[in-house]
Amino acid sequence: MNILIIIPARGGSKGIPGKNVKPLNGKPLIYYTIDAARCIADDAHICVSTDDDYIIEVVENYGLQVPFKRPEYLATDTASTYDVLLHAINYYEQKGEIFDAIILLQATSPFRTGKHIQEALELYSNDIDMVVSVKETDSNPYYVCFEEDQDGMLHISKGDGHYTRRQDCPSVYEYNGAIYIINPNSLKRMPLSKFTRKRKYLMDKKHSIDLDTMLDWQIAELIIKDIEL
Repeated sequence: MNILIIIPARGGSKGIPGKNVKPLNGKPLIYYTIDAARCIADDAHICVSTDDDYIIEVVENYGLQVPFKRPEYLATDTASTYDVLLHAINYYEQKGEIFDAIILLQATSPFRTGKHIQEALELYSNDIDMVVSVKETDSNPYYVCFEEDQDGMLHISKGDGHYTRRQDCPSVYEYNGAIYIINPNSLKRMPLSKFTRKRKYLMDKKHSIDLDTMLDWQIAELIIKDIEL
């Protein structure tokens, strides 16, 4: 299978300034994702898409060539991941490269490993839109999520509220942001949010940690020595 791994790494970050190259346990954050990607593909098929010269320098110091600098219109707060992916695919297709699958890896998931990616890849087939990594949600809408009615009264979000024990509720999942294995033909037709043919790849909560805030970062620093990478 011919795959392209895309690692988006925009320079601007508000929740954790400079997070993509900020050292986590002494190692730039993006290196964890590059290490995982290298378990699956050779460097020629790993694309870091960034607008930032310093990120390019840090990545290339790790021996990975950055194929292009992302244009400014794809580096704004309003630029979508969808457009970033299409831009990268178009770059390679203009060079004659056609891919069976696109793997989107976000640098903010440092505990996702090559083994996770390989296991998710084994679930992929060209008759679906995407395999996406998930974790079991803490906020089960059958049990602990509530909505207000027109009178301002709270009611259980899903179901009729007859579940009295959490373990009896149906399993509910949320994307953990770690792995997206995408059908390129589906992607050319519509963004990820419109996909309907999706398979889950279930990950445990520790390996699912996504670094979005400084609190997330502090938790990652605390547990990293106990994580199998």
